[in-house]
Amino acid sequence: MERLLIVAALTAVIHMINTLIFAVRISGVRTKRLATALSLFNVIFLLASTANSIQGFLLASIVEKAIKAGQEQAGMVMPLEQLVYHPAYQAQLALLDHRIRLVIGAATLGTVLGALLIPAFVNIFNKAIFIFEETGSVPRMLKIMLFSPRKVFNGMGQVRIPGRKAFKNLSSRRGAIPKTFIILNFFVTGIYTTGVLSALYAGALFPDFRAAAATLSAVVNGVATILSATVVDPTAAMITDQALRGDRSEEDVKQMAIYLSISRFLGTGFAQVIFVPSALLIKFMASLLA
Repeated sequence: MERLLIVAALTAVIHMINTLIFAVRISGVRTKRLATALSLFNVIFLLASTANSIQGFLLASIVEKAIKAGQEQAGMVMPLEQLVYHPAYQAQLALLDHRIRLVIGAATLGTVLGALLIPAFVNIFNKAIFIFEETGSVPRMLKIMLFSPRKVFNGMGQVRIPGRKAFKNLSSRRGAIPKTFIILNFFVTGIYTTGVLSALYAGALFPDFRAAAATLSAVVNGVATILSATVVDPTAAMITDQALRGDRSEEDVKQMAIYLSISRFLGTGFAQVIFVPSALLIKFMASLLA
């Protein structure tokens, strides 16, 4: 259970950081330093990458323990392709399903936290950009932010979690935000959220070739990567650049951030729906390649 809680916490952090990228675009428009904002965010994104590596290892170990527990509870030696139909192993699969769905729930929680923190993060990130310009060094910037927080949080008392009225005003604006890339972001988030998780679960469903099933997560995530790289990211970048040139208002970028946050939130819920079907698809692909 302790390992599962660590995985859930790491998952929440990963999705919170991935949601805060929307705040970076707002900050870049507000400070007119988009390139600097995106570059500095990469420092934070390293945390998500590190957490993702640790999460993958811990999840794999949870799956391996479930397979081993199923073998032990079956109480007899049999081929793995027959073991998966044993009631004891089926019980372990049900428990594993429950645990992975808790991890997906943590992804939803992290997305919500990230969305709520966007206004505060914009203000903090604005100050971080100006501190970086003064120091010209990321280590010095981090030193000031860690050991002289007053310089960062001075005047931050007015920062609040966005209220219902502010959300309604932004969401009701008639900004020219393309609906297609918002919808695609929903699907991309769902696939990314469940890709590795479904692959690991497929390994438990097909334990003889669980390593092959796990590596097929790259195929599943590849579809999401193509959609993200060809539609979602370029459209978000175009809207941000238009705001920088003055062709759009900053409010359009804020509205885009709200819509993308909502689609990410719904996408993590969609991951719950496609989790098992994706695992079965990966199992089928692994059986063809085996």
